[in-house]
Amino acid sequence: WIDLENIWRRDLSQIEIKSLNAYYDKLHVLKDINLNVEKGEILSLIGPSGSGKSSLLKMLVGLLKPKSGNVILNNNQLNYSNNSDLRIIREQIAIVFQQYNLFQNMNVLKNVCIAPTKIQKRDKKQVEEQAINLLEKVGLKDKLKSYPDELSGGQQQRVAIARALCLNPEILLLDEVTSALDPELVQEVLDSVRLLASEGMTMLIVSHEMSFVKEVSSRVVFMDNGSIIEINDPKIIFESPKEKRTLDFVGKILKDK
Repeated sequence: WIDLENIWRRDLSQIEIKSLNAYYDKLHVLKDINLNVEKGEILSLIGPSGSGKSSLLKMLVGLLKPKSGNVILNNNQLNYSNNSDLRIIREQIAIVFQQYNLFQNMNVLKNVCIAPTKIQKRDKKQVEEQAINLLEKVGLKDKLKSYPDELSGGQQQRVAIARALCLNPEILLLDEVTSALDPELVQEVLDSVRLLASEGMTMLIVSHEMSFVKEVSSRVVFMDNGSIIEINDPKIIFESPKEKRTLDFVGKILKDK
């Protein structure tokens, strides 16, 4: 008997994480993580502060090295101590943090173009054309010559998203991209993420915006204390979770709203 569904799922998987553990010094921040992410999937990570959500994204891009376990990216097993593997990771996965980290001495267009031209050695004219298209996509075509300190927080975060996309990643990681923003600026960033979702970009999203998570996610991962407690359809996670710890967390979040 052949498990055809599992074989099919494996073929679709862009990321497979198996029995992964990671530490910050002696702090065990990721505990026996098992997770598959399929092509075009939007996977949201929720859970209390310190539960390991951001650590998982940082591990995927090589900012936190796993102590044990395996990560398989597009059917290639990765070695996070190998520089050529790290280059592969950074060609295929881009991350956007809650802090925009824009270069203050460069205008918006240069901020988006610098990594593709300097690191990826791509043609400057082609990169500029792509950057202008991406900035138009996130609603900032009129800000090409503006500098970061002339922009709102929401606009700067949208520049950061365009900058990540200009690297042509297959997978985009978004780590609390709205948590540093004033409430009225959150929506414009979420609209940009919705647009990417509609275009089939594979995304892993860490967010406290629960209504957005429920709306946009293919599946939701609830984490606590470095472990994955439950992975499920957003409707199940928010309305009838299987695990008591998930129920406690979701119940408190909804009560606080």
